[in-house]
Amino acid sequence: VLSTKDSEAVAKQFPKTVAASGNVVLTSAGSRTNQIKGKRVAVLFSGGPAAGGHNVVCGLKRVLGFGNTLLGVKAGPKGLLEGSLFEINDADVDFVLNTGGFNFLGSDRTKIKSDAQFAQVRDTCIKHNLDAIVVVGGDDSNTNAAVLAESLYRGVKADGSGVQVIGVPKTIDGDLQLGDLLAISFGFDTATRIYSEMVGNVLQDTASSLKYWHFVKLMGRSASHVALEVALQTKPAIAIISEEVAARKMSLASIIDSIAKVVVERSQKGMNYGVLLVPEGLIEFIPEMNAMIAELNDVLAHEATAFAALADDKKAAFVESKLSANNGKLLASLPHYIVDMLLAERDSHGNLQVSLIPTEQLLIDMTKARVKELDGKVPFAAHSHFLGYEGRCGAPTLFDAAYTYNLGLTAGSLILDGHSGYMATITGLTSGGVPQAIPLAGLLNIERRHGQDEFVIEKALVKMDSPAMKFFASRRDEWAASDLFTSPGPRQFWGPTTHQQPISVALNSGSNSLMFKIG
Repeated sequence: VLSTKDSEAVAKQFPKTVAASGNVVLTSAGSRTNQIKGKRVAVLFSGGPAAGGHNVVCGLKRVLGFGNTLLGVKAGPKGLLEGSLFEINDADVDFVLNTGGFNFLGSDRTKIKSDAQFAQVRDTCIKHNLDAIVVVGGDDSNTNAAVLAESLYRGVKADGSGVQVIGVPKTIDGDLQLGDLLAISFGFDTATRIYSEMVGNVLQDTASSLKYWHFVKLMGRSASHVALEVALQTKPAIAIISEEVAARKMSLASIIDSIAKVVVERSQKGMNYGVLLVPEGLIEFIPEMNAMIAELNDVLAHEATAFAALADDKKAAFVESKLSANNGKLLASLPHYIVDMLLAERDSHGNLQVSLIPTEQLLIDMTKARVKELDGKVPFAAHSHFLGYEGRCGAPTLFDAAYTYNLGLTAGSLILDGHSGYMATITGLTSGGVPQAIPLAGLLNIERRHGQDEFVIEKALVKMDSPAMKFFASRRDEWAASDLFTSPGPRQFWGPTTHQQPISVALNSGSNSLMFKIG
């Protein structure tokens, strides 16, 4: 039985789905003996793409069989509101099986939250005679699935029945996890393999050209799982883990000092080069920056009209005047290219768009100044990189291909079994796989968004005491002191690494092998 710190409040807000599920995790009881027919099921992608999404659709189509209808929703939640649906046939799934991207259905980041939007969804359900909706997305999208499941639980159709809603865990960030119940979201393995190939290439170049530092920003808006996994695969000189920065209450100055000392120490050994990995969300984890951003978000939410009416060159000063003295001073001290992005429009879920903040350039500029203070004779030439979109739509690794197909089978099975308000999951990733279902309401917490409290699925962060983090921490000093890097090359579909699962997943789950086995 799942629970959170806000379970009591959740039960009041989601009475139908909580009463129906009891927040109990479900496990497959084996093959179905009776055939279910006549179900009309819609599937949509929500949020950014991740490798394997098409295989979820293929798994759904396979398990629903000939007696039921699978409909695709064009352009994500927006398409659901507009009623933009089409029937998916066998030829469609044959064509998209094992392909990357979300192009078959399309996606967007619309959040369904207003009464008018819920009315639109109901109209779509009635118009297309839907029995169920499958939402493929991350933590925010599955939060939306939980809300939809409650809203549509009953009273949609003429007979008073409702429409089932099932979620599927997708995000390359890896921040949708729940211990043994959900080891990882799909798309993470493919993305980190692609990033590791590119980082490995750059590491090989640094040891060849012998003159550059490369600061590489990696996707991971709210957690550092991507950076940690890529570090484990490639062994760079420096990898910053945002959660560690927060846990140790490191200031921006102390982060820069630690980087600069490694640069100087490597230079003293004749190595005026190296690679640094940084998660895109680092800024939000630096304590003084986090405090400023939290107040900044409230100011932008409550002063939205006045802020929007200002000329661009007046906005920074306006916001500074609304902040507390310390936070206003901190904002004023930052380079303009950082301030501009901190004041940029939030995404549809109220999140700061950290991927647009050039954190890697800020670290380069500050490290250069600090290295000069420590030892003016140390050369420091640096290049910045952001590896983001390159990893989201690649052809899925065999892990993601098998994982997502089975997630589709599980989501479809939950629908055929009459359930709603659950997220499909596969456990036992090294022993054949076990289909399970996580009650969405059992994951909900209250967080501050858009200047007000909202029910959300809490993001899973890198834990300091996790086996993967401990493994990394025990080896990084050696990686900084010597060239022990690995260049893993491209993801493989045959050969010795074909069936490898993410290293961090293997470590955290206590696996005695890197190899996965899913039926």
